[in-house]
Amino acid sequence: MLNEILTSLEQNLATKKQVIPLFKEALNTARQSLVERFERGDAVEELVTGHADFMDGIIQLAWHRFDWQENKGSWRKSRVGLVAVGGYGRSELSLHSDIDLMILLERAHYSRHRGNIQSFTTLLWDIGLEVGHSVRTISECRSQAAIDVTVVTALLESRMLVGDDELLEKVNRQISIKKIWPSRKFYQAKKEEQRERHSKSNHTEYSLEPNVKTSPGGLRDIQTLTWVARRHHGIETFEQLSEELGEGGILTESEFTELRKARNHLWKIRFALHHLAGRDENRLLFEHQQNIATLFGYVDGDQLAVEQFMQDYYRTATCVKTINDTLMQHFEEVIVQAGKRLVVSPINERFSIVNNLLEATSDDIFAQQPSALLEMFVIVGQNDSIEGFRAGTIRLARAHVNLIDDDFRHDSHNTTLFLELLGSNNHLFTQLRRMGRWGILGAYLPEFGRVIGQMQFDLFHIYTVDAHTLQVVRNMRRFRYKNQQQAFPVAAHIHPRLPRIELLYIAGLYHDIAKGMGGDHSELGISIARAFCERHKLPTWDTNLVCWLVKNHLVMSTTAQRKDIQDPEVIHEFAGLVGDQVRLDYLYALTVADINATNPTLWNGWKASLLRQLYSETKKALRHGLENLIDRPEYIADVRQQALDRLTEKELDPVAIDSLWNQVDDEYFVRERVHDIVWHTEGILANDVDKGPVILIRDDKSRRSDAGFTQIFIHAQDRSELFASIANAIDNLGLGIVDAGIATSASNLTFNTFTVLEADGEPVGDKPQRIEKIRGTIHSFIDKKKSQPTINRRTPRALKQFQASTHVAVKPHPWLPQLGIEVTSPDRPGLLAIVAGIFTELDISLVSARITTLGERVEDIFYVTGPDGSPFDSTEQIEQIRERITEALEQRLEELAS
Repeated sequence: MLNEILTSLEQNLATKKQVIPLFKEALNTARQSLVERFERGDAVEELVTGHADFMDGIIQLAWHRFDWQENKGSWRKSRVGLVAVGGYGRSELSLHSDIDLMILLERAHYSRHRGNIQSFTTLLWDIGLEVGHSVRTISECRSQAAIDVTVVTALLESRMLVGDDELLEKVNRQISIKKIWPSRKFYQAKKEEQRERHSKSNHTEYSLEPNVKTSPGGLRDIQTLTWVARRHHGIETFEQLSEELGEGGILTESEFTELRKARNHLWKIRFALHHLAGRDENRLLFEHQQNIATLFGYVDGDQLAVEQFMQDYYRTATCVKTINDTLMQHFEEVIVQAGKRLVVSPINERFSIVNNLLEATSDDIFAQQPSALLEMFVIVGQNDSIEGFRAGTIRLARAHVNLIDDDFRHDSHNTTLFLELLGSNNHLFTQLRRMGRWGILGAYLPEFGRVIGQMQFDLFHIYTVDAHTLQVVRNMRRFRYKNQQQAFPVAAHIHPRLPRIELLYIAGLYHDIAKGMGGDHSELGISIARAFCERHKLPTWDTNLVCWLVKNHLVMSTTAQRKDIQDPEVIHEFAGLVGDQVRLDYLYALTVADINATNPTLWNGWKASLLRQLYSETKKALRHGLENLIDRPEYIADVRQQALDRLTEKELDPVAIDSLWNQVDDEYFVRERVHDIVWHTEGILANDVDKGPVILIRDDKSRRSDAGFTQIFIHAQDRSELFASIANAIDNLGLGIVDAGIATSASNLTFNTFTVLEADGEPVGDKPQRIEKIRGTIHSFIDKKKSQPTINRRTPRALKQFQASTHVAVKPHPWLPQLGIEVTSPDRPGLLAIVAGIFTELDISLVSARITTLGERVEDIFYVTGPDGSPFDSTEQIEQIRERITEALEQRLEELAS
């Protein structure tokens, strides 16, 4: 079909004057043909190479429309040629790939060809081709290649499209390995280039929206291998990677088969991206992920179709990354280390250390002693001087993964080795990640193998389940280091006190193991974790602790973020669940590691302070004794007395203090901390509320460096729409409310506290101009009674892909005459201001609120009463509240979607 299109184009060009429409029609027809073949299921290899061949014909026809005669006047003969470079030079073109060309001159006679070059490139652009081109002489090819590794790389893959092949042969001689870029220098440059490229993706193949070309495990990783092999070994094609070149070859047959399959899968995804986007698009954006999943025939089941598709992508990327790591290590040994003396230090009959790398002593070591597949990681974990593994050993290990069967898994020697590994002093995360990439961890723990590459299609979980799990263990390990004591002071204090640290790591490995199985993964994971503990002969107490941690790994974060942890009854309830200090310590460490491994942006000063406070108060309750429930009036009296003592030290009038406090209800003293009450009281007594609202703003100073949030306290005349006005002002400022406490005095004056963060999750900080803007904006919105949302922020692109419906649940407070309104909704600008407006409309009084953003959705809870604190007794009224909030939020979502 493509050849027929070219033949027809050539005939029409000979008879018709308007050539641009003819070229465009041929290109469009060819692309449509390629798309039809793609959707029909034709091999993607044939499509990308066939497209390159077709483009050769298009470029050659365009070139021959101009007169490139060199012999004019008395000038010496100066030959000119057209060369394909880069991906086009490899004869690999996806649907909308750039066309990389070089116009090659034998001599620097630019003026002779300037007009033709300009007209030729203009024609290519006019017919709709994305062309990257350069014009160089043979000598310039060498001079530019000598200083730029990207130039020499492009030239390595060049091929002549039009012109004398001798021109390109001269270039190849000029850039030969004997003249510029010897193997070692070229390899090191490519290694650094790859490192920099991977750093942009945080060195992980598990990005939420990966680039199939440049992310770790992408097509560029495959190309890097071929570039280095081409430079050092002189291979010409990808297929030659599998040929024997000296002892061991470049790639084993199985590695080449894996890599070719992975390359074709990535090509297929890239082709689909170009088709759907209509341009050279290589990023798997959320909207493309869903569309490609449908295009490729995935259907929703226990996992969403998009999650199944992405799991296959991540497994492909992991395969590429693993082979890339192995072969780059091979190049390190045969190129960089070539000729250097090998320093060999035997460890045992199975392994030696060779130049700080572990090496198997023979090719049949794993076949003879399969347990060595685990032993090798234990050795590296116990010896800090070992930097990694020799390439040959990696290949041997990967080739013998099939030896890990049920007998292997239940062998007491192997289970002991695995527990020894978890107790390693050095680089446990690195060893587990290597085991995962090489297929050993998934083989030894089949339950872990099931979740490799498994993603959740949301913005909350930014890693796949396996990557998240290993990141949890990595965070746990970090608690050991002194340089983490400021970031995680409580966890760093807890870590050395845990009776058996391996139990924490096991809980980390198994806390999400049942994800994607349907149902509550915390419950489903218990039996899986128990089976691991029993197989590894853990004592009953250890087993019960691990299973309890798996079951309850979300409870501490949920309690801290969704309940009023100032309330003694909340603390007593949580302490009753935990039961003792040891479980509290383990659960706190697991919770902090889990939150930081789910999405680093989730961990901020506010959440750190909540967890720290919950830990501290629970610790006190356990020490006090669970049978000794704290008396509420006694607690309130103690808080008031502590605050009064501090205020009288500042020489404030006790009578004025008492008069102020007697106007506000007891819940204010339950909810607020002593030092905050002192701050509020000082501010109120120092200002005249009759002259305007008292607005106090400060960053929290009560905690150590794991805390960081900004408090806004507002003392003003109350009115029905006041909360809506304040919420609207704060949203307008681009601040996020994470907590709100609302109290009104007997004289109708508010004691409202808002905890806020900037858009990046950080506190406002010591920024006088920003603080004054916040104060001024809130003051203005209160004065002008701006209670209607004035949304001035766009919905981020990524959020638009998640269209889950809004869910509103209304439940009575467990022990107070309040309603709890739980709102789960897609996160959109202005949602809190809308809810506040509904409260005004329905004459609802807000008592407190917890605002939680989890990726693309919010889970907010509001505790409310009727006017003047009256309870809601009518079922019809409660249902009206639920329906009205749902209606308003869904209307807002529809407006943003339109």
